[in-house]
Amino acid sequence: MTPRTLVIVNPRSRAGATGRRWASVERKLRNALGSLEVEHTRGPRDAERLAREGVRAGVERIVIAGGDGTLNEVATGLLAADLGDRAELAILPLGTGGDFRRALGIPRDLDGAIASITASSARRIDAGRVRYLDHQGREATAWFLNVASAGISGLIVELVTRTTRIAGGTLAFLIATVWGILRFRAEPVRLRIDGECVHEGPLVLCAAANGRCFGGGMAVAPDARLDDGRLDVVWVPRLPKLRLLARLGLIYRGRHFEVPEIGHGSGRVVEMEAASGSVPLEIDGDPVGTLPVRIEIVPAALSVLGPTP
Repeated sequence: MTPRTLVIVNPRSRAGATGRRWASVERKLRNALGSLEVEHTRGPRDAERLAREGVRAGVERIVIAGGDGTLNEVATGLLAADLGDRAELAILPLGTGGDFRRALGIPRDLDGAIASITASSARRIDAGRVRYLDHQGREATAWFLNVASAGISGLIVELVTRTTRIAGGTLAFLIATVWGILRFRAEPVRLRIDGECVHEGPLVLCAAANGRCFGGGMAVAPDARLDDGRLDVVWVPRLPKLRLLARLGLIYRGRHFEVPEIGHGSGRVVEMEAASGSVPLEIDGDPVGTLPVRIEIVPAALSVLGPTP
């Protein structure tokens, strides 16, 4: 029996390209999946509401037509309402970065992604829960499926969101990364994994990863798995900017651990402390606030359609 399916569309994803091409995308989806309910987001956090209301009304499958930010909103809407076991998620990668698509092994092209939805079975994956300070200095809680990170990555995603992204995801993030390295000033951060302090001092980046990639294809945590009940943690202390630029290509190939100063480990809880407001935080590609932050893994939180790993 075909599951009742809701498609949540972010028409602003990929600089508005999703909205412009949606009519043709919808035709292909209906041909492949049959009956659909389609809702378009109208603003920030709207996908949270649509996902929550849809599942409570009986939707069994949600197709996310957008980027990692839209996926994050859908996951947050379900997990914050304790609805993570009530629907399967499927992804049409129509955003800028597409990093979670890489973790799931979903094809980049539209036809391949649709075929993956019809051919794949659901599997349980972990999620992350984050407690942090928002931009107004208020305590907040959020969820993520891919990566939460602090430091230069928070600046980079702000730079990307202020551009038109017409260059495409990988190039947009690369340009923003180079610009960010030149502008960023490392601030003192205390980093703990499962209660053990592993770094204290100026920090360029710390990523707590459920998936392997962020920033439009940077393999920041090449060994991360979505279902192992752990976060892969990568941190970069202050290094000369020219050295960071010279080694930038290593992260796209997952070879940045060749740089001896870069640290990595894994655990269930990651905590970072810094002077209030001094270090930006991003969650699944959205700049959300600042340190201090507590990040913890929630095993088997959601069901997601994707190729068998």
